[in-house]
Parts: sequence; structure tokens; C-alpha cells
Amino acid sequence: MKIVLKALLFISCISATAQNNITGTVTDTNNNPLMGVEIYTTEFHKGTVTDENGKYSLKNLPNGKVKISFSFIGFETQTKTLEFNSKNRKLDITLLESVFTIDEVIISTPFNKLQSENVMKVERLSALAIKRTGSPTLISGLEKIAGVSQISTGTSIGKPVIRGLSGNRVLVYAQGVRLENQQFGDEHGLGLNGAGVESIEVIKGPASLLYGSDALGGVLYLNPERFAPENTTNGYFNQQFYSNTLGSNTSVGFKTSSEKWKLLGRISENFHSDYKTPNSNRVSNTRFKERDFKIGLGYNSESYSNEFRYNLNRSFLGITEGIGIQSTDYTPEEPYQKVDNQIFSLHNHFFFGNSKLDVDLGYIFNDRQEFEEHHGADEHHEDEEAALRMKLRTFNYNVKYNLPTFKNGIESILGVQGMFQQNKNFGEELLIPNAKVNDLGLFYTIHKQFKNSSLQAGIRFDTRQLQTEKHIVVHGADTHVFNPLDKNYTSFTASLGYKFTLFDKITTRINTASGFRAPNLAELTSNGVHHGTNRFEVGNADLDTEKNIQLDVSLEYKTDHIEFFGNGFYNQLNDYIFLAPTGAIEDGAPVFKYTQHNAKLYGGEFGFHLHPHPIDWLHLESSFEMVVGKQQNGDYLPLIPANTFKNTLRTEFKINDWIKNGYTNLTVTSTLSQKNVGLFETASDGYHLVSVGFGGDIEINSLKFNTTFSVNNLLDTKYIHHLSRLKSDGILNAGRNIVLGVSFKI
Repeated sequence: MKIVLKALLFISCISATAQNNITGTVTDTNNNPLMGVEIYTTEFHKGTVTDENGKYSLKNLPNGKVKISFSFIGFETQTKTLEFNSKNRKLDITLLESVFTIDEVIISTPFNKLQSENVMKVERLSALAIKRTGSPTLISGLEKIAGVSQISTGTSIGKPVIRGLSGNRVLVYAQGVRLENQQFGDEHGLGLNGAGVESIEVIKGPASLLYGSDALGGVLYLNPERFAPENTTNGYFNQQFYSNTLGSNTSVGFKTSSEKWKLLGRISENFHSDYKTPNSNRVSNTRFKERDFKIGLGYNSESYSNEFRYNLNRSFLGITEGIGIQSTDYTPEEPYQKVDNQIFSLHNHFFFGNSKLDVDLGYIFNDRQEFEEHHGADEHHEDEEAALRMKLRTFNYNVKYNLPTFKNGIESILGVQGMFQQNKNFGEELLIPNAKVNDLGLFYTIHKQFKNSSLQAGIRFDTRQLQTEKHIVVHGADTHVFNPLDKNYTSFTASLGYKFTLFDKITTRINTASGFRAPNLAELTSNGVHHGTNRFEVGNADLDTEKNIQLDVSLEYKTDHIEFFGNGFYNQLNDYIFLAPTGAIEDGAPVFKYTQHNAKLYGGEFGFHLHPHPIDWLHLESSFEMVVGKQQNGDYLPLIPANTFKNTLRTEFKINDWIKNGYTNLTVTSTLSQKNVGLFETASDGYHLVSVGFGGDIEINSLKFNTTFSVNNLLDTKYIHHLSRLKSDGILNAGRNIVLGVSFKI
């Protein structure tokens, strides 16, 4: 790898250099200059903003084609692809007003098109939108997106669910690299903090072509916050308070940028006590603490761009055993988890005039410790070692070569992607054995833009090698053996998508894609009690690779004042792996064994966004989401979210010069009963939740800050979410929660 990097650096040095600059003015349709328009080139991690006269300047751009986006709240985003050849350019832009969301460049898909130009439908949620929901965690805020839910353990731990698929079937990317943190466990959270996240993109459906194994169900792609505009320095302070958990989330950040160098850093602390249900009981040991540190360093020359990021997340999480002694303490009691998650990422872009090479490298170190509860004469000691401790080291790489555009306009990318992973145990208990995993994937994808349509296609080959060690674990009179494995899995995947305009104003997207997922270590080797789920889990070394084919059809109708959308999907999933009860009891826990059958999932999301004229400050947004999951024999799949209606009435306002970008919202979420349940599940009743919120940018004399205020579960409704891991014990979800947030530049 060192030789490869040296070769890449050498190539970049001998490639043509340039001193390309671009300047211009951004105005509205009345020729008024727009101040604060963000001009950004994603592949170069470089940006600036317009001044009070609408003028901007970007320097040190490479030769060849460079894509530049112009975005501003209340206006349509524009992207321009400019070709530089050692000459300065001048480009004036006129932005058109828009009442709908800003059309952003999508990073998680190839070719980085605007959402409106993308062949694949991708949902995007900004960090600001998540903040306005008042959600205590990053994943709970994503439930705002139709088709996305979470398997939760109280307010501290949440695992994403996309269209009924969860666990290792949903791949998470953070800082542009694949996140690996023992995500097979139901009670294992992501280990990510929302502070320092710019936005989240959600691919709903198989994305194995781009991301390999484990992207069978979809991808969550977390975009880190951008560097500061050129030649600026800023400090930031953010604070949120939560009434239900008496919680606090504090974050302090710093950014500075010159023409070539960029630096940012952020420190965050998050702590919550046990959450309170609507009947005023606190659910014991759902408390948690979290500390998070992020740093980023960027550099760009005329032919090379580099971005390094580091994230340390340290979580201290209680494992609840129900409602017990009532407390508002913040320090978790036994049993609890201590998790350190470190992410190192390095992104390199080499520009060769009419082509580009991207080299992304990542290293993730996850140290997970679980401490058991002591009974009787046993006492806890400060220096006590964890009963379970797993250290997971993962190195991954993603090399993509953007070939020169063909004469017929076809864009293409050739890539190689892989992962080296090692798991080691240090505690007396084992969930999975010591193991090594080696992934390698090769892919090729193309994009062709026609006059009123576009086509995208690709093919990929993957191989995974998995080796485990033998372990013998003794629990009193019981002995559990983890037999060694040496497995190889291979797969071909492909995708084909077509976007076109139907009946003048209806944008239509038709995509079909195949995906695969190799069985994980827990599914292959488990042989013991998993205390976090109170199950004795038995693995199955004969499991085959999961494979699926999904068809997606998306229709979107949009005018200046109304938008309708409909997304339907059908997912045929072969050799679906799941846990099934055997009826036996071992080590005092019910025995569940991993098995697999063919299955299918189907459903979709439908809704509209109304912006009536001339009431320009009013928005009505409504959506309905549904998914049905069945085995081939007719039995229902477990962990399928209930059908849900979401209705939001939102207003936007400005009061003189002291409240700008003001908003209010009223949301009613109606979740229907879920009677279609798996073999070891119970049915769930329906319920209605009401939430309200308001906020905006406030300026009083020289004091400027942003504030958000929200109340979730306003009516203190008693309910149990179908995907709550506390549902089997009849424990209610959280009651009313008042959240106050404030942020400002230092």
C-alpha cells in the first residue's frame, strides 16, 4: 500500500499544474445581489460565500472539469461543470426562488449529481432539520424520513431500520469510510455523535454495487461538517437541554481556512438520566454518558486535494433490566457497557485534466466492554475487568478512477474496494470468536445523460474470506465450544436505473439492483447467552449468503406550490437469515438458533407537500409509509415497523430584523397497529403522537444566536413502539420531552 501511495503522489506531482481562479456575482431574478450564497466544490473540499455585493472568488482550482454548486436558502441550487485550462474564468449566476428544500449534491452515489439529476432516489436530511426534531440521538432524528425507523433500547441505543431491514443489512458510512463496530448486536449502538455532522443521506434499497457486502438493505451516509470558507476563522457553541431525561448536549467547535489549508475541531459531551414514561416511572439504567472529539485537516493544490479526519467517541451506556429503584443519577449502574470507537479517514483526490483518481483510506478501532451485575456477596471493584471485551480493528480502502468522458457523453468509474478486519477477545465471556475477515470487490459503473432522461448501470464482483479460532468456554457445569471456521463467499451484483420525465411534469425513476450479504460472525458461530438480549444464541456454520433483487419505482410531480411523490418497492430476498426460538432452555435463557428461508418485502412511501399561494409562509407536509415482510411459507418476518402517517403543518416567518429564518411546526404522527408479527413477537397497538416546535435566528443589538424549542409527545401519550426492545416487558416509551437548544458563533 505504501508503494501505491508513493506512486500516486509521484503521478500527481508530474501532472499538469495550473493557477485557475474563478470569480463572479450571484444575483436574484430582479438583479439584486445575494449575500451569503454558498459556493462549494465537493470533490475539492473547498468553498466560499458571496459578500454584500454578491461577489465571490475561488482560487487554486485544477485543470480539467470542476463541478461547482451555488446554494442559498429559499432558492434553487445550481451546479455548473466548468473546464479549466490554465486560464481564469468569470461566471455570474442568477438564482431562482424555490419554496421547497434546497436541491443538494448527493455524495453517497457515484458521479455526485444533484438530487433532481440523480437516477437513484436518495433521501437527505440536514443536521439542522434533525436538531429541530429535539431528538436525543442521531438515529432517532432520522425517523423524520419516510421509510426509516429504529430498533431502540430506551433513549440511548438505536439501530437504523430501512424498509424493514436492519442489523448488518444496513451499512453505515461515517467520514466517508465504512463503519465497523460489532454492529451485529441488538443492543450495540452506532457509537456516533450528531455534533459535527453536516447531513445524512439514506439509500433505501440494495447498494452492494457501490459498497459491497452488508449494503443489501440500504446505506446511511453521514457527511461531516464542511471546512470554513476560504480565509475565514470561526468558533461555534451549541447547547441543548432535555426535560424528560434531565439531559444536556454541549458542543464547542472551531474552524479556520486559508486558500490551501483548512482545519476544524469539535468537542462534545452528552449525558442523560433514566428516561421517564408517561406514568412517571423512570426506566432504570437507561442513563448514558457520551464524549466525542472530532478533528479535520484539509489541503489542496492545483492538482491534488487531501482531507484527513479523526473521531473519538467514548460511550458509557447502562443496560436496563426494567423499572426498579427510581433515580435521576447520570452514572450507569451494572450491567453497563463502555465503548470506545475511533475512526481515522484519509481522502485523496488526484486531478489529471480530463480524469480523476479518488483514494479513500479508513481505519476503525472499536473497543467494546460489558460489565455484569454483581449479586449477593460479590462486590464490584474499580479495577475489575470486563466480563466481555472485544477489540475490533478494521482497515478499509476505496479506490475509484473517474475515466475521461467518452465522445458520446458516457461517464464511467472503475473501482476497487476492500477491507481487512481482525476481532480479538479479552474477557472471560465470548459472543463471537477471534477472527479475521478479508473483503475484496471490483466494480464498474456508467452514466449517460440524454436530452430529457438519464441512464445508469453497473456490475460488481466480491469475495470474502473469513477465518475463526477455536475457543472452549466453561460456565460452571456447562461447556460451550466455538469450532474454527474457514469460509469463502463470492458474489456478482448489478444495477440498472433509468430516469425520465413522464407527462411533462412527472419525474420517473425506475431502478433494479441486486445485493448480497455474507453471514456475520454471530450468525455463524454464536454459542452462549447474550445478556443484552437475554437469549441463548446458537450459530449455524452452514448458512449461505443472503442475496436479493429489488425493483424501485419513484414518481414525483412538482410545481411552484405543490409536490406529490410516490415510491414503491418489491424486494425478493433469498436465504434470509433470522433467529428462531427452539423451545429449549439453556443456562437459564431461551434458546434461539440462526436459520434461513426465502422471503419478500414490499411496500412504499407516499405523500405530498403543499405550499399554497399567496400564503407563502405556510407549508403542509404529509406522508404515509408501509412495509410488509413475509417468509416463503407465509409466516411474517420479525422487526417490521408498523404503517405510519406523518402530518406536519409548518410556517416560516421573519419579524423585522430581530428574528430571521423563523419557523413553527405542528406534527401529528399516527402509527397503526402491527398485527403481522414474527414467531417470537407480540402484536402492537396503534397510537397518535403530537409534537410542536419553533425557533429561528435572533439578533438583538450586537447579540446574534439561533434557538430551537420543541415538545415531543406533547400530550404525554402512553405507547410502546413496535421496534422497542423493551416491548416484551410491557415498558412504555418516553413521555413528554421539552427540548431547548441554542447555538451561536463565538
